[in-house]
Amino acid sequence: MLRTAVWFVYFASYLVAVLPKLWKAKRLKQKDINDYHDYIHITAKNWSSRLIKLAGGTVHVNGAANIPKDEPVLFVANHQGNFDIPVLLAHTGRKIGFISKMEVKKIPLIRAWMEHLDCVFIDRKNRRQAIGALLEGAEKLEGGRSLIIFPEGTRSKGGPVNTFKKGSFKMAEKSKATIVPVAIEGTYTMMEANENHIITPGEVQVTFLEPIRIHQYDANVKSEELASASEAAIAVKLAGLHPDAESAE
Repeated sequence: MLRTAVWFVYFASYLVAVLPKLWKAKRLKQKDINDYHDYIHITAKNWSSRLIKLAGGTVHVNGAANIPKDEPVLFVANHQGNFDIPVLLAHTGRKIGFISKMEVKKIPLIRAWMEHLDCVFIDRKNRRQAIGALLEGAEKLEGGRSLIIFPEGTRSKGGPVNTFKKGSFKMAEKSKATIVPVAIEGTYTMMEANENHIITPGEVQVTFLEPIRIHQYDANVKSEELASASEAAIAVKLAGLHPDAESAE
């Protein structure tokens, strides 16, 4: 329980303590856009790394060489738990935003940092707004920003990978951004396995898989195919991490 209390105190107090960093970010954005993006990336990476360390998490990264350099990327990951986001913020090696539910936008300090990260807020109950959010995401990708999506739509909490929803893949279809599937294993053991009441140490495997570019060469490739290809690549990797479970089925 002590670890959990310390983690939440740090989480909340850090947001207040770094208010000067928010002001600095605003100044840098007006002065030097490259320094601004670097500053946001480093700040988010350091904070995420500390959150993982305080939780007792150990992250093992594989396949980092599969992340293309000097081009925007749409990272497509399975979603096991709340620690998926800090894990990816800390280990992609670049400034990245993510698709978030609209409710998070109501949290003032969190919202400010998410806006600096180029996150996109989506209201799945409002079809018109959702379409607009996906177009916004495609524009960010076209403008050189990288994004993360969790197309399962909900946390699997260590269970089988849920069917990937095709909607968010329209960002890749429209922008032609390279897709990098990401297989995440173990984040749920740090919180969700304890019914979100207690934070415990855990071993996490993050594997960046081979990029998907078929939509860049074939205009007929649609979001359904991109969703299916991404889901299959991640499912195969996760099955390889649990060969005994696979054979038991």
